Amino acid sequence: MNDAAAMGVRPGSGFDSAAAARLIALFLPLALLGGALGSQYLGGLHPCEMCYWQRWPHGVAIVLAALAFTAPSRSARSRTLTLLATLAIAVSGAIGVYHAGVEAKIFEGFTQCTALAKSANAADMLRQITHAPVVRCDDVQFRFLGISMAGWNAVLSLGGAAAIVLLLTVGAKRR
Repeated sequence: MNDAAAMGVRPGSGFDSAAAARLIALFLPLALLGGALGSQYLGGLHPCEMCYWQRWPHGVAIVLAALAFTAPSRSARSRTLTLLATLAIAVSGAIGVYHAGVEAKIFEGFTQCTALAKSANAADMLRQITHAPVVRCDDVQFRFLGISMAGWNAVLSLGGAAAIVLLLTVGAKRR
């Protein structure tokens, strides 16, 4: 049985696994970053330092995956950019594993303050520091089905990265 048949795809049906991988590489980090920003600005959750760390690789993945659309899906350029986006997604997932471990008290988190004030004068900096919410990286603010947001980022990012690699591998074998 060939890979296309194993996936339930008829030969000649137009399924392009490289194009599917590229779409996942774009829309997965968009959804995860959108969910994080939505929970912050619409849901009132305050991110900790490690929450921000998980966001940056998703931003990089979005840019790389968008650039992958500048070439045909099966081209070396598109596949390379998709793989780089996948690596960025996996990095965010790995940070999510560490963050979830800190939340579960498996790993030690920060022992110093990580808040950054951004201002030119001392009075504004003092006001920012004294009015900033205190958010510890080892406190879970929200759980869904018993899993924290960091845990969900780990599961979805690493699972999505594995799916992208699988799709690109299947597509490379069918050529």
